Amino acid sequence: MVYKNFQDLKLSALGLGAMRLPVIDQDDARVDEAAVEAMVAYAMEHGVNYYDTAWGYHAGNSETVIGKALSTYPREQFYLADKFPGYDLSNMPKVEEIFEQQLQKCQVDYFDFYLFHNVCEMNIDAYLDEKYSIYEYLMKQKQNGRIRHLGFSAHGSCEVMRRFLEAYGKDMEFCQLQINYLDWTFQDARSKVQLLKEYGIPVWVMEPLRGGKLASLSEADMAKLAACRPEEKAPAWAFRFLQSLPDVKVILSGMSNMEQLQENIGTFEKDAPLREEEMQTILAVAAGMLDGSLPCTACRYCTTHCPQGLDIPMLIGLYNEHRFSGGGFIAPMALMAVPEEKQPTACIGCRGCEKVCPQQIKISEAMADFGKMLQG
Repeated sequence: MVYKNFQDLKLSALGLGAMRLPVIDQDDARVDEAAVEAMVAYAMEHGVNYYDTAWGYHAGNSETVIGKALSTYPREQFYLADKFPGYDLSNMPKVEEIFEQQLQKCQVDYFDFYLFHNVCEMNIDAYLDEKYSIYEYLMKQKQNGRIRHLGFSAHGSCEVMRRFLEAYGKDMEFCQLQINYLDWTFQDARSKVQLLKEYGIPVWVMEPLRGGKLASLSEADMAKLAACRPEEKAPAWAFRFLQSLPDVKVILSGMSNMEQLQENIGTFEKDAPLREEEMQTILAVAAGMLDGSLPCTACRYCTTHCPQGLDIPMLIGLYNEHRFSGGGFIAPMALMAVPEEKQPTACIGCRGCEKVCPQQIKISEAMADFGKMLQG
C-alpha cells in the first residue's frame, strides 16, 4: 500500500468510502453488513487505514455499519472521517445534536477527520451565518480532542470555495474535492486545486471514477491508453492520473464489492504517476468523452444581450453537467441558490444572445431543454 504523509500521520493513499457499500436486493438503505465486515477486514489486512462515512449515506445507515465493522479493531489502527450534513439546510441548527449522534453511531470517542460537508452555492450563506454556530462548535470539538483534524468537502464553484476559505481557511487542514481526469477541465477541478494551494491546504479526492463512468471505457479509448500502458485497466488509469497530482493525499473510492476492493488495492501497491505523454493521452480521451457538450467559453457576450439578465455561461455549464451525468444532484443543487427569475425556464427565447455568440450555440434551445430535464 502506498502511504502519504499528512502532518505526523501516514495515511493510506487509498481510502474506503462508505457511500456505495454492498446492499441487499438493490435497496440502498439495506446495507449488507456481513459483506462490509469482510471488505473492512480485507482492507485492514492490506494496509488501508482511512475510512470515510457521512450522515446521509445509505439513508443514514452507513455510519452505523462502518462503525460496527471497525469496532473490532484497536482504535489507533484506523482513521475515521465523518461530516456535518450541511447539504440539508434543515440540519444547520442541529450541529451539536448531530455530532453527538454520529459519535454514538460510529462507536468512537473522536473523529480523526471531520468535514463541513458539501460546501456549495445552496448552503454557503448558511455555513457562514454565525447564528448557527457551526464553525464555533466544530472548533470547540477540535480543542476538546473529539475532532483531530478539521476540513471541508466542496462541490461548489471556485467563487463559493473562496468565500468559505476567506472566512475559515486559516483553520482548514484539508479539503475533499471531486477530481478525476474528466472533471479536471469539465468541473474546473484544476482551478480548485490551485486555489487550495494558495492556502496551503492538501487535497483529498472523491469520485475518482465519477460514479463508475470511468471504470469502463469504449474499446477505442482503451486502445489509446493500452498503447501507453498495456497492463493497466480503466480504473487504474483514473487512479494513476490522481497519483500524478502532487497535492493529493487520500483518494477515496466507494467500492461496492470485494472484487472492486481487491482490484483497487492491487493498483495502490505502487505509486505510478503518468508521464507527460500519458497525461496528454488521457486528457485527450476525456475531451473526446465530452464531445457534444456545448462549447461555451464564458466570453459573456451573451449576457450583455439577455433582457432577462440570465447568467448564461453558468447555466450552460450546469446544463452540460446535467446532460453528461444523465441527471444527478450537482445542477439542481447549484440552482437552488438561483432566484426563479434567473432560472433556465426564465429564458423567453428571444435569441438575442445567439446573435452575438462566437460559438454559435443555440442557447434558447438549450435553456428550454434544461428546463424540461429539471422538471422531468
